[in-house]
Amino acid sequence: MSNSTVRNSSSSLPEGWRWVKLGEVCDEAKTCDPRLSPNAPFRYVDISSINSASKRIIETRIILGKDAPSRARQLVETNDVLVATTRPNLNAVALVLAELDGEICSTGFCVLHPTAIIDATFLFFLVQARNFIDTLSREVRGMLYPAVTDNQVRSISIPLPPLPEQKRIVAKVQELMAEVEHARNDCETQLEAAKALPSSYLRQAFESEEAKKWERKGLGELFYVQQGVAMSPKRREGISPHPFLRTLNVLWGHIDLSILDQMDFSDEEVAKLSLKPGDLLVCEGGEVGRTAIWRGELEVCLYQNHIHCLCRLSDNIVPDFYVYWMQAAFQVFGSYSGQESKTTIPNLSGSQLKSFKVPFPLVEEQGRIASELKEKMTQAEKLKVAIEKQLEAINALPQAILKKAFSGEM
Repeated sequence: MSNSTVRNSSSSLPEGWRWVKLGEVCDEAKTCDPRLSPNAPFRYVDISSINSASKRIIETRIILGKDAPSRARQLVETNDVLVATTRPNLNAVALVLAELDGEICSTGFCVLHPTAIIDATFLFFLVQARNFIDTLSREVRGMLYPAVTDNQVRSISIPLPPLPEQKRIVAKVQELMAEVEHARNDCETQLEAAKALPSSYLRQAFESEEAKKWERKGLGELFYVQQGVAMSPKRREGISPHPFLRTLNVLWGHIDLSILDQMDFSDEEVAKLSLKPGDLLVCEGGEVGRTAIWRGELEVCLYQNHIHCLCRLSDNIVPDFYVYWMQAAFQVFGSYSGQESKTTIPNLSGSQLKSFKVPFPLVEEQGRIASELKEKMTQAEKLKVAIEKQLEAINALPQAILKKAFSGEM
């Protein structure tokens, strides 16, 4: 039998605290067989009922006793603590509220019924702590069936302060967790606002009174449009391999070369399809219309047939301006919505792309707008990244709080 201990950096405890096994402070769950009451309704809690992030039971199923699955064999009572016992779900824990008193739960949980010497909320916080979850994880490591037994859970040793101290710790943890939740909500609101900035900037640029006066032309009047070649097993033979782009390489506004494939191209294809700085790349499938600029990242690079390459026909065209326009048209305005081919997988043909009406302001205006948008988009991305890092730090606080709480540092 396991004799694991939930420990922090030191196993020493404050005065008055002691190590106990969970089984010493928690009674075993009562078992039941709902089928003995075939027409009685039960609320059933299983793994899908628990939100692993909030540690709350968010949804239960109403079942009749006769329809109860074979795993629905445990009664739950108010203040029981549920601990999932399968490896992928070890962080799924929950405190049973009064509304579920007398209902049933899956045998996929170890049900801990606190005795009078341990506060239920103290226990609930303790089983959320990283040290406790890591202890459970060690129990299933290397096992053929990746689950812990109830006996293994109940044999884990935990730090137990006197009951008044437990209640003091619970009150402090609840206070701090409320502050963390408030900070998280504020940060998430800021993040959503930061994510909305690019769309706002695009609207400002392309919905202004000035923009309404711009001449409109077909995209085919401004760019020469051609598609790449299809991939095939024969082209994988390595006779004349060259790197090429797939739709996964073409992101909004930039090219991702972290995963780059190769296939054979003839000399004629290399001459015809080699990308040149300033070429626009537009996805035919996947996220239809996604557009980026080739800036000469590689000396020789080609592209597959699910990408359209747009080569400007004159110097009166600023490629960056049209990347931003395509992003606005597809992601903000829905200007070309419904114009893609209606097949099982929507796609954008070359003829459809050429027919798209696009703004055509003076080249100086194109350059100014592209430059302003680049600066604003860069700042928006920096802001988003900074807030994401802040949110990451906030999300780490609960475990830091719990670590202090159960090592006697609070």
